[in-house]
This record gives sequence, structure tokens and C-alpha cells, in this order.
Amino acid sequence: MPRTPHSTYRLQLHKHFTFNDASAVAKYIADLGVSHVYCSPYLQAAPGSMHGYDVVDHQAVNVELGGAEGHRAFSTRLHELHLGQVLDTVPNHMSVAKENRLWWDVLENGPASRYSSFFDIDWDPSELKLRDKILLPVLSDQYGRELSAGKIKVLRQGSTFLIQYYDQTFPVAPRSLSQILSKAAALSRSDTLSFLSESFARLPAPDSTDRSVQHARHRDKTVLRSLLDRLCEEERETCETVDVAIEDLNKNVDALDEFLNAQNFRLAYHRTADQELGYRRFFDVNSLIGLRVEREHVFDETHALILQWLDEGLLDGVRVDHPDGLRDPAQYFERLRKRAPEAWIVGEKILEPGEYLRESWPIQGTSGYDFLNLCNGLIVNPDGLDELQTIYTDFTGAPGNFGEIVYDKKTTITKETLASDVNRLAALFVTICENNRNSRDYTRAEIRRMIRAVASCFPIYRTYVVADREEMMDEDRDRIGKAVNEARYRKPEIDGGLFEFMADVLTLRVRGRVETEFVMRFQQFTSPVMAKGVEDTAFYCYNRLTSLNEVGGDPSRPGASLQEFHEYQQKMQATHPVTMLTLSTHDTKRAADVRARLAVLSEIAPRFRATLHRCARINQQLKIGNYPDRNTEYFYYQSLIGAWPLSIERAQEYMLKAAREAKLETSWTANNKTFEDALLRFVESSLRHEPFLQEISSFVERVNRSGRINSLSQTLLMYTCPGVPDLYQGSELWDHSLVDPDNRRPVDYGVRRQMLDTMQLEARIGIVDLQILERPRAPVRAAGIALEHEGAAPRKAPHELARHQLFHRRSRSVPADAELGHDLAVGRQLRAQAIDARGDTLAQRLVDPVVSRHRVAPHRSLPIALLYRRSARRGSRPGHPSRPSASRPELLFELG
Repeated sequence: MPRTPHSTYRLQLHKHFTFNDASAVAKYIADLGVSHVYCSPYLQAAPGSMHGYDVVDHQAVNVELGGAEGHRAFSTRLHELHLGQVLDTVPNHMSVAKENRLWWDVLENGPASRYSSFFDIDWDPSELKLRDKILLPVLSDQYGRELSAGKIKVLRQGSTFLIQYYDQTFPVAPRSLSQILSKAAALSRSDTLSFLSESFARLPAPDSTDRSVQHARHRDKTVLRSLLDRLCEEERETCETVDVAIEDLNKNVDALDEFLNAQNFRLAYHRTADQELGYRRFFDVNSLIGLRVEREHVFDETHALILQWLDEGLLDGVRVDHPDGLRDPAQYFERLRKRAPEAWIVGEKILEPGEYLRESWPIQGTSGYDFLNLCNGLIVNPDGLDELQTIYTDFTGAPGNFGEIVYDKKTTITKETLASDVNRLAALFVTICENNRNSRDYTRAEIRRMIRAVASCFPIYRTYVVADREEMMDEDRDRIGKAVNEARYRKPEIDGGLFEFMADVLTLRVRGRVETEFVMRFQQFTSPVMAKGVEDTAFYCYNRLTSLNEVGGDPSRPGASLQEFHEYQQKMQATHPVTMLTLSTHDTKRAADVRARLAVLSEIAPRFRATLHRCARINQQLKIGNYPDRNTEYFYYQSLIGAWPLSIERAQEYMLKAAREAKLETSWTANNKTFEDALLRFVESSLRHEPFLQEISSFVERVNRSGRINSLSQTLLMYTCPGVPDLYQGSELWDHSLVDPDNRRPVDYGVRRQMLDTMQLEARIGIVDLQILERPRAPVRAAGIALEHEGAAPRKAPHELARHQLFHRRSRSVPADAELGHDLAVGRQLRAQAIDARGDTLAQRLVDPVVSRHRVAPHRSLPIALLYRRSARRGSRPGHPSRPSASRPELLFELG
């Protein structure tokens, strides 16, 4: 089994789809021809996790999936079927659930914890009240109100003392136990309790980070607890006085407040997180804390099991989640490559248009969003996009400048959701300015505004400057310069010298320990600003053609040109020939088939305009006042067109999420009940309104065939371009899912198994004719083997339908004077009437006799074909070439 996959099939594992379930469908996956199963994270996650990205224990397999035993059985089954395995890994963060023993230890012991170095915590913030404390923003109301209402209590379980708030519990600092035990000792007159009380009080202070002191403190604490356990077993009446002391403490608000203030954490109202949170998170998720994986002992602890599986061959590769969150991604990949030299490694690096993966990183490529967006741009009509912009603006009155929307939403995110991160950066920069006499008079307020502006002007997720190694590429310097200059232009009220000084720090012209810390943290900060400001906000506000609102995409661009496509393929062939290619993932905003259908709107903008206005007139009576607003209504109609048919429940859930993400009329943190109720009623009423249903269904019927042509064209590109194609679970059939959780619904493998058995799999991978390739039920593997490490070259379409065709040659050698018959053609900007007129004969008109003329598609009426060059067997008669080898066809072609 080769370690580099030929193709992968993504499975989402959770408590309702376990290792046993995955084992049961493994034969089906193998019969599709896939070489590797690609699993969502399955290390031990927080209870009830539906995705696995909230890891609590890197040394264990998730028990809800079947644990170590289930994992062994699953891996054995894959081996029996000659299937390899790729695992999604999460090095950037962990869950703060109580099952995370490392985090629990930090809450209990503060900086003195043996694991305090594992987490990215600011123990010395500018706020004195948070020095050596962790802010826990878990309260539903102000701390004082919740305390006075008796909602915060202390309880005991043996020698373990806990602080309880509803169903959440937190560990008690060992030194603070003296407050409880001293009172219990007085009540019971127990010398042993008195000794334990004084011993706990004498433990080293929690601010010590010396390793020897930390271990000694842990040893002493463990011994004292064992003594308390024995006392409770031998002298139950004495131990009952401890419970009496706890009961008295819970009744005395002042004493309880004093006790809580002695902890290594600070319970707080949940709204304080935005401004005062003292640890780095995954984006804005308070329950996911950043790891310091750049520290070798943290890497070793969190990767031991994964590296073991890679070494044993149980895993062939890994996908690294969110590498942009890491302090030093290059160092991480180098360390991972050193420990797993033969592994196939791809990173979930989100590349913006015009950006390429760093060639110096020792990995095979990205997780495929760059390819996805390239294909997404190929199937839209630039002229139609301009017309859709006019339609969108006229209908909604919404601003049409996507760049301005992005800047506004990113700025809002930095002021609100990510304000605590800005404050941490500002504290560092204040220190830098204070140490430089030319900059010391800049105020903290000015610095905060500058940081927000510069971060909001970054056109990419982040740069990769490594200050302590003095590493910086020209592209980093250029992007920093452009971002700072744009921010300076947008904020003329801020002294230009401050922007210049920040540019000097970010480009290493000003050096120092604090400067290095600022550079590295600022780079970690710009990626969540991009993700939350653009993907999770702006993409729900700017709705010209929502199929282009995809992770790593820019919906304001005029699609992708053929030149861009060819340049990208040649670049990938030269630099990352086995990168991952994908069209749908667990994180895409819309499934590939939804995007493909919506792309047709750019070909028939006038028809869409007419349908849009008819729908609005039909549904006007269903509105409640002005709700929903016109922008939301426009978004709703496009969503229905792309995902049709869908139930009322699916539509309501999706529209509510979309409206909250947009943060225009409502949001996750400030629900506008009037708007939300009106929106949900509008969705339900419209989907029960027969005239509207007829209008939408008839329009979808008109665009559906062209949408399927787009889908199949993209899919053939995925299976014939340089890289490793990945198929998201269930999308081998037409899949019109929307963003999660809609795209994580159960997959009906029984139906798929039956269709495959009867050769009726109306699937995207089914477009390869199994009989022609002579590899029964193995299209993916056949294509993968044929194309691995082969060349790619662009060609022009010499016929009147050239604007609807993309020619692309794949072969083991690519001569500059390659003949037309050696080219690959894929449908682009498809117009149904042109395809209807030309599609059936186009293949024969374009290729010479030595190329197979077989049409390879589940629907013979669709103009999709895979063409390949025949290889003559020894002794065959001239003009009668033999059938090609299934595993090594000389050339593969696709025609759209």
C-alpha cells in the first residue's frame, strides 16, 4: 500500500457513526476504488463531540467511537481491504472541558501547574486583578448577582473539593483548603485536620514556574490528599465536620467570595471574554484554548500516539488542522516531517487568490480549498456576474463594494469578539514604544486603533516572519507594507509615525525580545480576524452570487480565467503534485452541487431577475412589517435555488444561522427576537405557499441540467488534475447540502451500496466508465494511478465553442508541440442551448482516430467525457490499437 494516497474518502466520526459503522461501510468505499479512508479527528474529545476538534486527551482514542479496541478493529478492516488511512489532526488547541486533565491541573495550580507551559496563557496581563489568574467567562450574569443568588457553591467528593456552578465544576486551589479545614479542625478538635490545614497553607505559592518546585508541590499535594482520604475512611465523624464547614461557607456570601478570590481562576460574566480573556483561543471559541506546540515537550506529549501510528504504518498520512494558528508553522511542519519522514502530510492552509503554499514547508500540499475556489471561478460567466451585481444592488439597496464590507466587518470583529486579543497585543506594543524614546508618547488607545486597522487591512490569513531566526520573505515584507499603508490611509487621525514604527517592528527593522513576541503574536491574530470577519460575517452580508462566498474565495472577483487555471496546474505539478484536491468538505459553506447549480445564474441573469421579482411579489403578503429585509430575502431565494428541494426545518435552521452570522439584524450574542420570529414565519409560510413553490421548483428545473454539467465538469477536473482527489462522505450522489450542521447529516450507505451493486451509481465518481477502464468498480484508483506524477499542459480549443471549453493535457511527458488530439477538455461557462446543439458530437470533432471516442458519463445525454490515448499491443495491426491498460492508460482526457 503506497503511503501517498491516490484518492481519499472523508468520514465524519462521532457517537452516532462510530468505528463499527465505519468498518461496515469500508467495503463499499473500497469498491468505489478509493485508496485511503480520511477520518475526522478521533483522539479523545469532549463528551458528545460531533466533530472531534475539541480534544481533551492526546494519549487516548475517543471512547464514544469505540475506544482503542474499536480503533484496532477498524484499522484491521481497512488493512484487509487494502485501504490506507489518513487522519485529521488538531495541534493548535484543546478543549477546556473538565475531562482535560492538563487544563484541570492548570486551573487547580495556576502558573505552578506542571502543565502551565502547555497552554498559551498570559499570566502577567496589564489588569492587576488577573495576574496569575485565568479568567473563566462562564456565568450567565454578573458575578455578584450569581453569588448572592446561591448559584455558586463549594462541594466535596472524598479528598477532592470542587466549585460548582450549575452543571459545571472547577477544582479548588490546594492552599485555599486551609480556610475550610481550619474551621473543621476547630469543630472536631482534630489534630490531624489541623495538621492538614497548616500543611496545605504551606504549599509553595502558585506563581512559581520552577520545574523542581512544581514537581515538589505536586508531590506534597498528592500526599496531603491521601492523608485526608485515609482520615475520612477511619474517622467518619471527624470528616463530617468538613462538610459542616463547607455548608457554613456556602451560606456566608462574604466568606465564599473571599474563598473564590483565593482560586487560580476568576469566575466571570460571559460577556467579559471579549475584552479580558487571558488565553489564546481557536478563533473566538472560549472553550478551545491555544496550545504552545512550538515547545518540544508539548509537541512530544500531544503527538506521541499519532507518531506511533505513523511509524507502525497504521496511518499513512495526516491533515493538519489550522496551521495558521501556530506560532511557527514552518518549525512545526519540519519537526513533524523529521518524526514522520515517509508520511503524506497536508495542511489546512487557506490560500487567498494569488497566494501559493510556501515551497519551503516540507509537506505535500494543502487540504484543497485553493483548488475548490479555482474550479468555482471557472464555471461562472464574468459578464453575468456584472449583471447580477446590478440585480443585487437594485433589489436590496445593499452596498456593492465587497472590499469595504470586509474592512468594516473585520474592524467590528477586532473591536468586539477579538478585543481581548487586541488588548494583549496593545500591551506588548505599549512596552515597545516605552522602550523607544521616539515613540514613547503614543497612547494605548491609539495603539489599539492602529492594531485593529492594520489587521483589518491584511488581504491574506497571515504572514510567516520568524523573528528569532530573522526569516522573512519578500512577499511577507510586501504584504505587511501594503496593509500598513492602507491602514494609514484609512486612519488619517492616527499619527503616521505610529504606523511607520509598527511596520518597522513587523519587518524586523526594530528588534528585541518584546518586539519578537509582538511579531509572532500579531501573525497568529490576523488569521482569526480573516476567518471571523470574512468567512463568518462578510460572506453572509454580500450576496451577489452566493456560490462564490466560499472559504478562501473572493466573491467580488470575476471568476477565474483559463490562464489562471493553467498557471495554477503547472505550478502545482512543479511544486506540489500530490496536494489534496477537494470540492466539498465538512467546513464548506455550500456543497459542490449547490455551488454548481447557483453558478448557472451567471449565465441566465435576466431570467433570474424576473424570477427574483416574481418571488418577491408572491411573498410580499407573508412579510411581517419590513421583515425579513431585502438582503436576507435575496439570500433566501438563492439558497433555495441551490439546495432545492429542502424541508421547512432545514430552511429555517439554515436561515437563522445565516442571519446571525451576518450580524446585520440579529446575532449569536444579541438575538433580535422580533426579526428572528418574523424570518422563521416567513420561511415556513413561503414553503407552504403553492404559487411560490411552483415558481421556485420550475426555475430549478430549468437550471438543474446545466448545474449537473457544472458539477460533473468540476469532478472530472478533480480526478484528472495534479493532486490527490478527496470525496466528502455521501457526495458520490448529488448532494445539495448547506453549511454545517446541514452537511453533516447521516449518509444513507444502503442506497449507495445498492446503486453501486447494480451499476446505477449516479455519482460524481461514476462518470468514469468502468468497462472502458477494465477495472470493475474502481474508477478512482484507476485514475489516480494513471495520473500520479504526470505532466500537465494547457491547450486552446480551436472551434466556435472555445469560450465554453477548457483543454488540459495530462501525460508522462508534455512536448511543447503536442497535438490537439492529446488534450483534455472540460466544460466551462456552460450554456445549455450551446451544449444541447454541440455536445453529442463534440468529442468526435475534436480528437484524432488514435484517441478513444467513448463517452464516459452516468448520463449519456450530458456532454461529459473522459478521453484517453490507446496504446497498441505488440503485433496489433496498424489502425487497430488495443484496449488500454486500466492501471496505466497513456493519456486521460475530459470533454465538457
